[in-house]
Amino acid sequence: MLPTDNGDRKVVVDSLGVGIATGAYGVSFGAVATASGLDVWQACVLSLLVFTGASQFAFVGVVAAGGAPLAGTATAVLLGSRNAFYGVALSPRLQVHGWRRLLTAHLVIDESTAMGLGQPDARRTRLAFRVTGVTIFVLWNLMTLVGAVAGEALGDPRAYGLDAAVGAAFLALLWPRLTAWPQRLVAVVGAGAAVGLVPLTAAGVPVILGGTVAVVVGMLLTGPRTAEEAP
Repeated sequence: MLPTDNGDRKVVVDSLGVGIATGAYGVSFGAVATASGLDVWQACVLSLLVFTGASQFAFVGVVAAGGAPLAGTATAVLLGSRNAFYGVALSPRLQVHGWRRLLTAHLVIDESTAMGLGQPDARRTRLAFRVTGVTIFVLWNLMTLVGAVAGEALGDPRAYGLDAAVGAAFLALLWPRLTAWPQRLVAVVGAGAAVGLVPLTAAGVPVILGGTVAVVVGMLLTGPRTAEEAP
């Protein structure tokens, strides 16, 4: 869909800006993935098929810690489940049907959702969503390849202090989203539970259980407020 007026052009420019900035961060995932034990093609396939940064970083984090791929997958699915709720909010505006729903669903991530829902009407929602989603998808996968090749060339990540890169990269994704005290409290409680379980459980399990604790705490914090606000 090409821009037809100044308003559309602004949507495209803003969406491209978000898409380029986010897509470029794929280089970090590629480097971290190979530093964590994946080969170049595994890292690339993960970006191609999963395509949601937080879940990808979570998966390689579990694998890097010695956890089973199944535990890493469960952690990634837990984090990626939020995209299903994004899809529910976007569906009335995107109005996609048939096989196109599968392709569209693959582009439902934090940034494309935020840009889409931030528009005043359905037409611009579709424009912002598609430009942002496609831009990020193309660049994320390209930069994953670049980062993976570079990370593989570095060799042992511990020699460069890269063994801590997964946690640092994941924190960099998460921190800007913690804008209110309930979010920060949920994050602290969930992280505390995960850290406390590290010496007691297998790699990957603390993240899953910590995430579960965070969900419960979040429900306790938002539940009473929702009930009070209900008519």
